[in-house]
Amino acid sequence: MKSSSRITKVTAVLVGLLVVLVILAVVSACLGQVATTPAEVLGSIFHRIGLDIGPLPAHPAGEVTLWEVRFPRVVLAMVVGASLGCAGAVLQGVFANPLAEPGVIGVSAGAAVGASTVIVLGGTTLVASWSVAAAAFVAGLITTMLVYLLARSDGRTEVVTLVLTGIAINAFAGGLIAYLTFIASPAARDQVVFWQLGSLNRATWNAVAIVTPMAVVGVLASVAIARQIDLLALGESAARNLGVDVERLRRIAIVIVAVLAASGVAFTGIILFVGLVVPHLMRMIVGPAHRILIPASTLGGAIVLLAADVGARTLVDNADLPLGMLTSLIGGPAFFILLRRTRAQQGGWA
Repeated sequence: MKSSSRITKVTAVLVGLLVVLVILAVVSACLGQVATTPAEVLGSIFHRIGLDIGPLPAHPAGEVTLWEVRFPRVVLAMVVGASLGCAGAVLQGVFANPLAEPGVIGVSAGAAVGASTVIVLGGTTLVASWSVAAAAFVAGLITTMLVYLLARSDGRTEVVTLVLTGIAINAFAGGLIAYLTFIASPAARDQVVFWQLGSLNRATWNAVAIVTPMAVVGVLASVAIARQIDLLALGESAARNLGVDVERLRRIAIVIVAVLAASGVAFTGIILFVGLVVPHLMRMIVGPAHRILIPASTLGGAIVLLAADVGARTLVDNADLPLGMLTSLIGGPAFFILLRRTRAQQGGWA
């Protein structure tokens, strides 16, 4: 009876998250200088898939605005948010630490170095903007692999060593970024700073087409290893006795996190706290079982980043606030409150 009640609760939470995500996506697509109603947004989608349901946008530029500007931004926000939420849940599970997030293994810092290097070398044209994204993705993956290799000792990777190595690499990457910013031209310097603040205003269908397959593969791979992560929570010795290859599991998890995070930040810049706060919040709601926590964090990440983008576009008139700045300003205090609440209730991390 208790098990049935829990299944019902989890199902309700996941369905609720999905409904919130759909509603928020429609609201986000309505926002902008070209007036569009929710009915027109849904009508445009239905007509595009061949269903004659609902009205088309009344504004002459409404259809073009929706499909060329707003929908790519909405979809990219959901995909990147889902990737970061999923990556955070996997990393926290493997590290057995709620303070772990994708940036701790060097993904964000490495991506920033790659993007900054290309920008300083002349990434100011439309073609070069793709070079920036490609450099950010590749550099993020390389940095993550470097952190992992440097942290290995005697064929094993200790969690503490991996975290400390990540901190050192992040500090070194920060120095490289500072040097690149110092030698950059004023125009390139502005681009470097703006890229690091994070934004979705570079969203296109091409970007969505590149990021989405990697996000889908990463999420599915995360779900596939969820049971092993749950066994690892019992302790390394117990997990090994139950047939888990701990070192192999960590390698797989790090690769998954690197792909998810690097593909996301490549087109959006650095987005902080989504991979940290969302899994922590979902763990409080659905519990620590990763077969549920990972899907919940995936949906939660999509909701949080989409909501943050709505705020970035609406909090200040005629302005598009940096997305990374907004998630940091909200995510930092939010995480502190969640952490204090969890410690007060359970005397440790949930």
